[in-house]
Amino acid sequence: MLSPKSKYGITLLTAGLGGILFQLFNLPLPWLLGPMLGSLIGSNAAKGCYAWPSLPRNAGMIIVGYTIGLAMTAPALKEMSRGLPSMLLMTTMLILWCALIAATVSKISGIDYKTMLLGSIPGGLTQMIILAEETKGIDITIVTVTQVIRLMMIIITVPLLVFGPLGGVSGGGASAAGVFSAAEQATWAGLFPNLLVFIPVSIAAAVLGSKIKFPTPYLLGPAIVTAILQLCGLSGPALPQVLLAAAQLTIGTYVGLLLKPATLEHKVRTLALALGSSVLLIGGAWLLSMFLTSSAGASHATALLSLAPGGMDQMSLIAHEVNADLSMVAGYQLFRTFFIFLAVPPILRVLFKRADRISARRGRQVRREAK
Repeated sequence: MLSPKSKYGITLLTAGLGGILFQLFNLPLPWLLGPMLGSLIGSNAAKGCYAWPSLPRNAGMIIVGYTIGLAMTAPALKEMSRGLPSMLLMTTMLILWCALIAATVSKISGIDYKTMLLGSIPGGLTQMIILAEETKGIDITIVTVTQVIRLMMIIITVPLLVFGPLGGVSGGGASAAGVFSAAEQATWAGLFPNLLVFIPVSIAAAVLGSKIKFPTPYLLGPAIVTAILQLCGLSGPALPQVLLAAAQLTIGTYVGLLLKPATLEHKVRTLALALGSSVLLIGGAWLLSMFLTSSAGASHATALLSLAPGGMDQMSLIAHEVNADLSMVAGYQLFRTFFIFLAVPPILRVLFKRADRISARRGRQVRREAK
């Protein structure tokens, strides 16, 4: 019987190997998806030999939350305020489209609607998985599979759409790179002394958020306090790439051990439906981008990258490559990210609780009628 430390060591070794392989083959999100896949395969091949504590995962969440908060600078907020009505409208329409897709797929497949909804909302792979873990009655395996397929589809199709004849890459104008590329130039020496302020504040915000039942507290708590400190004039240092990779590894490993593919019913059908819902989501984003092009006067490449349901870093990097309006792309992506972080979880919790009460009431009525 292996000791817990031995299990942790085996899990870390397997996760690290997965990350290295993903990095060597230039696969997307290598230090998140690589450890996730590695720990998933290893834990299913050698049952009882893998374990991962929650502490490293929580630390990784704090690091990711801090990094997200770095994007909330005064210039970024100023850019967001200019197009706030349009951002709110487009984000709301995209989320409603996701809800419609989830309802359709749920009806076709018989999968719980709550599970399909969390699998469809483009709030970021990490964030949606963590939210799914915190929500009762959610099949986290289906959520993860759907989110990963969506991510892969976006990484493959969005560059093709942008660089293709429909992209219109001649418009816009690139601005300076933001927080998404800052990690490439970040150094360990540059972390101090400001990081000595951000570390305890971020940890305290995460712990406090957890105690008051704040949604995804280890992510949102640090993100919010980091943004507040920056707006108060204290500059947060960008973290070195190796530290961000380590944070992703802790989260990916934890999620990989949560996944139970053996419990996934109708695997081929589920994968096909996840693929179809991803295509519909990208198609909806493309149609909305056409409306944004005509209303805001942006190039279609800029509009598409602004609304594409991917990550801000990936879409901004593509925007930089095609000379799109980087500030507009980052602003729209950042607004959607924080809108989904702050508004969607409490709304979903209220809706899910109401749905559970209605379901329980109907169940009691059926039992009474049966008597």
